[in-house]
Amino acid sequence: MENCGLLTPEREQVPLKSIEVELQVRDHVATVVSTLNYENKEDKPVEAVFVFPLPGDAAVCHSSAKVGQTHIVAEVKEKQQAREEYDDALSSGLQTFLLEESDQSPDIFSLSVGRLPPGESASIRLEYVTELTVQADDGLRFCLPAVLNPRYQPQGRRTSKGSEDVSVQMTSVPASLVPYSLSFSARVSSPRPVSKVESSCSLEPLQYLNTAQTQAVVKLAAGHKFNRDIELLIYYKDAHQPTAVVEAGQASAEPGTLMGDPVVMVSLYPELPQPVMSSFTSCGEFVFLLDRSESMKHPIGDSSKQSRISCARDTLLLLLKSLTMDCYFNIYSFGDTYEHIFPESLKYSQKTMKHALKKVAQMDANLGGTEILEPLQHIYRQRYIPKQPRQLFVFTDAEVWNTKEILDLVKKNSDSHRCFSFGIGQGASSALISGMALEGGGHAQFITGTDRMQPKVMQSLKLALQPAVEDISVTWALPKGVSASVLSPPIKGFFQGHRSLIYAQLTGQGSEAEEGYVMVKYSIAGHPCQEKQLFSLQPARNSGPETDSYQPEEVPCSGLTIHRLAARTLIRSLELEDREDKAEPDEEVKKKVVELSVQSGVSSALTAFIAVNQSSGEVIHGPLVRRDLLNASLCEDLLLRGSLFDYCLKDSYSNNSWTSVKKKLISAFRKTGFSFKKRQTNSPQSKDTGFAKEPLLQLVSLQEASGCWRLDPDLAAALGKTKVEVEKNKPESATKEVWATLLALIWLHGFKVNTKEEWELLALKAVSWLRVQRGACMSECVEAGNALLGCCVQKDALGF
Repeated sequence: MENCGLLTPEREQVPLKSIEVELQVRDHVATVVSTLNYENKEDKPVEAVFVFPLPGDAAVCHSSAKVGQTHIVAEVKEKQQAREEYDDALSSGLQTFLLEESDQSPDIFSLSVGRLPPGESASIRLEYVTELTVQADDGLRFCLPAVLNPRYQPQGRRTSKGSEDVSVQMTSVPASLVPYSLSFSARVSSPRPVSKVESSCSLEPLQYLNTAQTQAVVKLAAGHKFNRDIELLIYYKDAHQPTAVVEAGQASAEPGTLMGDPVVMVSLYPELPQPVMSSFTSCGEFVFLLDRSESMKHPIGDSSKQSRISCARDTLLLLLKSLTMDCYFNIYSFGDTYEHIFPESLKYSQKTMKHALKKVAQMDANLGGTEILEPLQHIYRQRYIPKQPRQLFVFTDAEVWNTKEILDLVKKNSDSHRCFSFGIGQGASSALISGMALEGGGHAQFITGTDRMQPKVMQSLKLALQPAVEDISVTWALPKGVSASVLSPPIKGFFQGHRSLIYAQLTGQGSEAEEGYVMVKYSIAGHPCQEKQLFSLQPARNSGPETDSYQPEEVPCSGLTIHRLAARTLIRSLELEDREDKAEPDEEVKKKVVELSVQSGVSSALTAFIAVNQSSGEVIHGPLVRRDLLNASLCEDLLLRGSLFDYCLKDSYSNNSWTSVKKKLISAFRKTGFSFKKRQTNSPQSKDTGFAKEPLLQLVSLQEASGCWRLDPDLAAALGKTKVEVEKNKPESATKEVWATLLALIWLHGFKVNTKEEWELLALKAVSWLRVQRGACMSECVEAGNALLGCCVQKDALGF
């Protein structure tokens, strides 16, 4: 058991007691204050290690603790120095805690609470700021991660005991023995009215705080169990309004530094030309990369019966049917190995589409772990097809261990493709999903709870079919004596409705009554475009949490939200620069990162928060008991899904002996009274290696690559008719293919209008095919089709 990293499960009360989370949303920026309450009920001092996820782009900017009546605030220090101070404090019997980011993934943190005396309570306060991502339906997404899925660790990559990578320290006391509770409340304010707030969790009714409905409060409904991510989707009226906000610098900071000077945050929503938006490109190389690791057998959400892999297969069916005859495509799948359908991307045709769908129907979640780096490397090594821009679609539940290495690879190849990423199910890493889309100039989507994957993926396909935005340039016009230093990386691209954020440090002296503007110029499909955003140099009112909700003296980060986000953006860029194509780390860049992190109080991969309570002068004696706590990730997941094998036993046991070892471990846990619940992951859909049998997908599966349908018994069955009925009602002037294609379109418009987003592109392809058919009597066919199917679809509605 010790070799596995598991503690002897003797049912001691673990020290984590409760979590309190307060969320403050201002427009599209969020400040999160979490309080972790501990209580040591053992007769020995305890070291509690809590491994937990945060949003991938979060900027942790404050950490403090209250032990008894003593309040201690953590400082940001170089990571190795912080670790040494923590170890020294432990060995000296002092109370201490250490908060640090994983070396491999920016969305995993560990909090070590050392020397918590017997019978003592402690409250750890953690604050971070983050940008809210814009979904394809214009909702702003906030996610409080609860599920930290075990991150796949391939053989030979596992670090030894005492590793610096906190992502590996994920063995745990069973979650059923972790009785901590959660309270969560959110306050939303915006210059525009808040139209609604949705969640996959049960919420209390939204309460507006003013008549303009620009401020609102929402809370979790009573009885929520923190066993899944808390996801909020916030919708504003007129969400696409560009904004620019200037935030004053910190009075105590030195002028000329990032924290001492004003910082402007510009939010742009470019309006692309309508002629361009009304048409889609018909060319491109579409590469689909599908996760087939064992975890893809799990349902997407608690109430979903369909497995992740089954839903992904159905989505690939819609994607392949929506491609056009002028494009190229290929499909890769991966686990701890990877496969591809074709040696290289081939031109889309009936033959290649049919062959690909046959292979997709046979795909199951049977390729082991989650090793995405090698298939990505293989894809990027493939030759580029002239005049066929590459579009990469990645589907994964994101249980990877080497996030930073993957993002570096995507960024390195960002000039040659756009990357669209999809996080499937609870616990999908926002750092990986959002990071791949950001570095690849694409768009990220998350599919959780009761979400349908198909409409979200088709939204992204429409974005991919938009012509690429080229020649992007950003210029500033500021009053005399004032200059802007851009802190954000260059904009790689954007889409209709896509938001771009730019941070810039303003130096020099100017009148606050003056104005400046930022100009973004670009071209799309040969059309030159530009967007201009004016802003006042008058600093905005405090952009942190309001004083009626928070105590500013306890939260020094408050009021500098934009500065912290700007610092985080610059730190990430510098970290990436340090890793990029260098055999040895750049000491100058590392020094800049540490200095900026310490100056701004924002976490980085090279720093950590450290606090030591030296005020009491009391030394806490006794053997130190270590307790590893895993945030809502069940021990049975580690055992039954084989993740424990990946982490701790892969080098110690053969495949043949693993089964007996697993039985012994499960038996040991059952002796403690721990009960393993049977998981409903192998539903009929999970075992079925074909596509779902719902009517829409039945009809879609029969469409030819050209866009038409054939008149045959299968089509008749999909329409709910017999072959005799369908053939008998065919107008004499129509060919069988024209009649069949019109019937399919009428059925889609008549019975599946609520899911139009899923089939709109393949319907457009069918209409294009019909338009080139000469001599077809469309009006007569539409009238006959309506009569046969019992619909009243107008000819204009079909696109004629």
